[in-house]
Amino acid sequence: MQDYDLIAIGAGSGGLSAAERAAEYGARTAVIEVGRLGGTCVNVGCVPKKVMWFGAQLADHLRDMPSYGFDVSLKRFDWATLVKAREQYIKGINDWYGQYLRDSKIDHIVGQARFVDAHTLAVGDQHYRAEHIVIAPGAYPVVPSIPGAEHGITSDGFFALTEQPRRVAIVGAGYIAVELAGVLNSLGCEVSMLLRRDHFLASFDPMLRETLMEEMNNAGVHFITQVNVERVEKNAQGKLSVYCQSGITLGDLDCLIWAVGRAPNTQDLNLAVTGIDVTEGGYVPTDEYQNTNVPGIYAVGDVTGRAQLTPVAIAAARRLSDRLFNNMPERKLDYSNIPTVVFSHPPIGTVGLTEDEARAIHGEAVKVYQTGFTPMYHAISAHKQRTAMKLVCVGAEETVVGCHIIGTGADEMLQGFAVAIKMGARKRDFDNTVAIHPTSSEELVTMR
Repeated sequence: MQDYDLIAIGAGSGGLSAAERAAEYGARTAVIEVGRLGGTCVNVGCVPKKVMWFGAQLADHLRDMPSYGFDVSLKRFDWATLVKAREQYIKGINDWYGQYLRDSKIDHIVGQARFVDAHTLAVGDQHYRAEHIVIAPGAYPVVPSIPGAEHGITSDGFFALTEQPRRVAIVGAGYIAVELAGVLNSLGCEVSMLLRRDHFLASFDPMLRETLMEEMNNAGVHFITQVNVERVEKNAQGKLSVYCQSGITLGDLDCLIWAVGRAPNTQDLNLAVTGIDVTEGGYVPTDEYQNTNVPGIYAVGDVTGRAQLTPVAIAAARRLSDRLFNNMPERKLDYSNIPTVVFSHPPIGTVGLTEDEARAIHGEAVKVYQTGFTPMYHAISAHKQRTAMKLVCVGAEETVVGCHIIGTGADEMLQGFAVAIKMGARKRDFDNTVAIHPTSSEELVTMR
């Protein structure tokens, strides 16, 4: 049996960060991973998604070029070329992680981890023991239990596509569904989104989802609302048909993508032997310090069921190792005012409370500033696209508790404003900042 100070289950963002930070303090650490280094984010999430988004963005720019005087013609788009470049990039990250772990003297144990007791893990026939064990196995995309569901793919399957599908249906209303729909549409696919309600992105500020839905509709995405898929069939030619309970049928599809949620990768960990509390859905709840109910066992990242974002997993994991190995007993992640971006078309940037959330908490003390306009880039392009912004403020001081942006550049402009909001900026602090002109972001410091 090998002994460590800390073992991380999962070599994704959370597990790697916990082990890396602990190793910096001299701890003997290991990560156990059944898949590729980097987890979902690197291999079938943030990184490949952003590469595809850049490709889709270039396609959008090509369509705008004639308005700027360029005589261009797009002869073809080769999906395989983009995928090959993307996978080479990812392999480079995988290889870098492997070398980094070796250089940092962090053991990389390949296989499925399984608890033997609260401080012992088995991988195959080998046993490993640690005073501290961090559960960070991430999550996986869910497939609904309906006839023919196996004919569809998930986001994992999307990144395994070697050929471009021409007609695609996407079932789901979260950010993954929205992002994949935007990428495929901009790259020239015929895309339909099937929504159970009238809208998507239910947890986002209404201004964001309403603006995005309008822009995606203008760009050619077909929305079918208030539907539930009943069954899926595949014909002899490999084409799919999707049948909905409402009687609506979509046929002649090349691809069906399930984007109906994710579930934690805890089913094979044998958590019951440890006495850890686990929710009905398989999530591992923790306190504010990432402690589970069993001393010496912690959880970070998607498996906790809160703020399922790569930077959150990294931040929480690093703070946990600071606390455990660097004499920082109060070190923890503040889960409030976490900024996030949806790489939609156009992109969304958001931090803090939505208007509805703010009013539910603060009532009449809420004041909202909002604007909408055509950004300068689109002022002369044939393809118009709107930008919209909202500041949610509270109290006599008008403390900014929410900032919501949709439009070109929203993904890049939010980070700095998130710092200001985290520091407690007030509307007058925004007003007192000299605008950068001409930009879209200047609207955030000139709203009236």
